[in-house]
Amino acid sequence: MKVAVIGASGNAGTGLLRALRGAAEVTEVVAVARRTPRSTPPAPYDVARWVSADVAADDGEAVEAALVAAMQGASAVVQLAWAIQPNHDRELLRRTNVDGTRRVLAAAARAGVGHVVVASSVGAYSPAHDDALHDETWPVRGIPASEYSVDKADVELLLNAFERDHPEVVLTRLRPALIFQRDAGSQMTRYFLGKWMPGVAFSGHLPVLPWPTGLRLQAVHADDIGEAYLAAIRHSTGGAFNVAADGVLGGEEVASVLSGGRWRDVPVPAARAAVSAGWNARALPVSPGWIDMGSGAPLMDTSRVRDEWGWAPSYTALEALREVVRGIRDSAGAASPPLRPR
Repeated sequence: MKVAVIGASGNAGTGLLRALRGAAEVTEVVAVARRTPRSTPPAPYDVARWVSADVAADDGEAVEAALVAAMQGASAVVQLAWAIQPNHDRELLRRTNVDGTRRVLAAAARAGVGHVVVASSVGAYSPAHDDALHDETWPVRGIPASEYSVDKADVELLLNAFERDHPEVVLTRLRPALIFQRDAGSQMTRYFLGKWMPGVAFSGHLPVLPWPTGLRLQAVHADDIGEAYLAAIRHSTGGAFNVAADGVLGGEEVASVLSGGRWRDVPVPAARAAVSAGWNARALPVSPGWIDMGSGAPLMDTSRVRDEWGWAPSYTALEALREVVRGIRDSAGAASPPLRPR
């Protein structure tokens, strides 16, 4: 079986490549990325033949042709290419995330691929201000104040159109929670914390953790999400699948990792104003839309992925959080360009 992975060098892609290395039925992996690893990369990047292509490049015809060539003969294509930064360049994010996904889908259809797996997200869902677990039927209209959420919801619309126009292709959507691993520590610092945040802040000794009131999050380890993508490839089941580890992260849980259990509620408007000030001053790399999405996204019911595919996470949400916090503290990374420490 040949598998083509678009956006294979990032956080989720690294987890998927680890899973593919151990999959006996996978005989060939083609990995596509804007920036590819060096000519003789270490594991897990050595499992793939690397192709350089930027899904957001100006020459759309050339990009699509390169994608078609990479996908020829593939049993499955996994679309992971996504940009979170630079957060201030809204046009570039849109070209990568929405237009890039459109190009990947078009190339898969041209290449005659029978199964396409696309990374959606919990961020695609409409707001839910409760602690109930919501399944895949919850609306995917996004959270308008979050650029990330808007793009994920618009990709869901693309997928709807693709399913309608290409009924011969099995389309699988994975909607994961936050994806953590130690090797993403340096990337998380660049993407979400900024260069002014000292690593010592993640040593577990903060005097107190300010926490937006009511904020609760789900997470999944990169290795577990990699296994979920491999399960999608193996089962070739269409439709949407929520993916999250056991446990929910609130102020108490996060404080147990960062501040010895000491935390204090902060009203969401105050937290949003603080992030907005840092973002406008270019001191924080993330916009206040991330607060809006974090405080509004629903908690996901993951029964379907567990019942239909037998997927079970090896890490709880709290264990995945502890691992990425250690990675942030240690400036950890991997050999791929997105994860490589600067």
